[in-house]
Amino acid sequence: MELFFQQLLNGLSNGGVYSLVALGLTMVFGILHVPNFAQGAFYMIGAYVTLTVMTLFGVPYWIAMLLAMLVTALLALSSERLIFHPLRKSPALHQMMGAIGILLFLVALAQVIWGPNYQKMVSPYGEAIKIFGITFTQQRLIVIFATVIIMLILHFFLTKTMIGSAIIAMAQNREGAYLVGINANMVAMLTFAISGILAAAAASLSSPINLVFPGMGDLVIMKAFVIIIIGGMGSIPGAIIAGYLLGIVESFGATYISGEYKDVIAFVLLVIILTVKPTGLFVRRAN
Repeated sequence: MELFFQQLLNGLSNGGVYSLVALGLTMVFGILHVPNFAQGAFYMIGAYVTLTVMTLFGVPYWIAMLLAMLVTALLALSSERLIFHPLRKSPALHQMMGAIGILLFLVALAQVIWGPNYQKMVSPYGEAIKIFGITFTQQRLIVIFATVIIMLILHFFLTKTMIGSAIIAMAQNREGAYLVGINANMVAMLTFAISGILAAAAASLSSPINLVFPGMGDLVIMKAFVIIIIGGMGSIPGAIIAGYLLGIVESFGATYISGEYKDVIAFVLLVIILTVKPTGLFVRRAN
């Protein structure tokens, strides 16, 4: 029973990270209808910025995380202005190629700046604690609670503010949003900035548990795409639920089936769910 709850906690922490990355991907897809492969690169850059300001300048962990979120938000916003905005009237394939180009460029840039080697981010919350017979690190507990808090803040922003309502309106009906005077450029920039913030937050929270390296965003972005397909393309609740579902299934699968096939479980889950419900768990209304 102890092992069960241990893996449940691991699944919740991994699922929270997956959900944050998938949320940014879902929001961008909802606005531009383009799968943003660069989200994986934003995730990687967020981890490196956090690691760098902590090790070189001695900045505390949480402040380093906030700085990484700011830098990645600016990077994501710049990519929207320089790449996606000029391609807004082009075929979707061109925008997809632009996203892949950003991904490849940022990965190569990271290799030049930080090198190809794996690096460890040391968290001040690395100690293990035991509660009710369950042993886990403080960092995993922080990941679980921090991801939920970030999601609640995002929910409040989207539902309780005028700017958030404009983003939702654009995602639900782009033409209707134009007709009521919503600034499409502002919404697109803000959405990309939020996606960068979510990616950096996820990376900063998970990196002390995992390792930091240039290709760390590749597998995460693949799983994020699986999540948004399972949850329903463009569905924010679907991205959250599917993210946690994948994290928990992965954790239990690695323990009770085989750790070697842990990363394959995401795609097995995708096939099973789409076989039963081809539209995903949450069907998003067409614009």
